[in-house]
Amino acid sequence: MLSRTASDLYWLSRDVERAENTARVLDVVWNLSLIRYAVDTQQEITAPLSITGTWDDYSARYGKVTTNNVLYFFTLDPDSPASIYSCLRQARASAHAVRGKITSEMWESVNGTWLELKEISQTGLQNYGETAFFEWVKNRSHLFRGATYGTLMRSDTFRFLRLGTFIERADNTARILDVKHREEESESDSTVDYYRWHALLRSLGGYEAFREMFSETINAERVAELLILRPEVPRSLLSCLQMLCELLPAIEGEAGLEAKRLAAVQLARLQYGDMGHILEIGLHNYLTDFLRRINELADTIQSEYLELVWN
Repeated sequence: MLSRTASDLYWLSRDVERAENTARVLDVVWNLSLIRYAVDTQQEITAPLSITGTWDDYSARYGKVTTNNVLYFFTLDPDSPASIYSCLRQARASAHAVRGKITSEMWESVNGTWLELKEISQTGLQNYGETAFFEWVKNRSHLFRGATYGTLMRSDTFRFLRLGTFIERADNTARILDVKHREEESESDSTVDYYRWHALLRSLGGYEAFREMFSETINAERVAELLILRPEVPRSLLSCLQMLCELLPAIEGEAGLEAKRLAAVQLARLQYGDMGHILEIGLHNYLTDFLRRINELADTIQSEYLELVWN
């Protein structure tokens, strides 16, 4: 497979996953902003900027932080690289470039999403409805993922698509968990903490899993355990690394030795990790190190697979 084709497949899935992750975070921010008595609304509104590292870009273009400005910046702003609009526009461009490699159902899903998004952009976020829009983004991502699983042959095309998904998902889970943990440390109100961790679980689709696996009240330590060390949870760090370690060795050819090594090392750290050790070194320090490692893995995948021509 040509590295350009592999790159388009990889970034197609990363962009779709990023759009869904952004919608999940914004949905939580929007709902929390409606219960002003329970949380610091301004802190919640700025959380997406901290998670994505886009403070400077936002400040240069918008200045004052307001709910409407932040929502537009992350949803329908065509000039913001962090917006859902930009992610789905780029996903459509990548899908068009590999039209011959993906199935018709996958193409129709991505192209149809882009056409609907342009109509929504004309309507405007407030007229369409914020919650309705976030649900629409998540559903379109699920549709693309379902079309991929249901129609695509299990070849390297499938593997590069899935690589992008799990790299993006692991990065997103770690960032959200880190930001929410730092917000909790700045507060002393147990009610605020409860709303915050409840919202985090909702944003990562882990609320039902938490209720099934733990009997106690939602708290930071149990949420961290669920989202870091539990392989049963699809968006946990361990689950993502397990999938990466299945996909990388299955790719044809001799490339990727360092990427496979880095993924295996990080998987071992998670498989044999425990919350006692994580809390001893500090959750923020642990997640910072994880983000460094997952981005090193992403850079290595880029250099070993996506910047070369291989057979």
